[in-house]
Amino acid sequence: MRKPSYGAMLFALIPFVAICFSVPLWDRIDPVILGLPFNFFWLIAWLLLTPLCMWGAYRKEAHCASDPRREDGGTP
Repeated sequence: MRKPSYGAMLFALIPFVAICFSVPLWDRIDPVILGLPFNFFWLIAWLLLTPLCMWGAYRKEAHCASDPRREDGGTP
């Protein structure tokens, strides 16, 4: 089993960082978006954006696996 590429790992870390480490930035109730407090809207938005980031990580890995310049020849 080979290590994932750095690009794929960065794609996968985006939702984690956005949800876990940005709390002091969005911990507010006053702004209301679509009838939801901002903090609840932020979490729901990232729940919907996470599959998009995972798709980007998958595409990055698929591209790296098929790259003939890799030292392992792109084989799993």
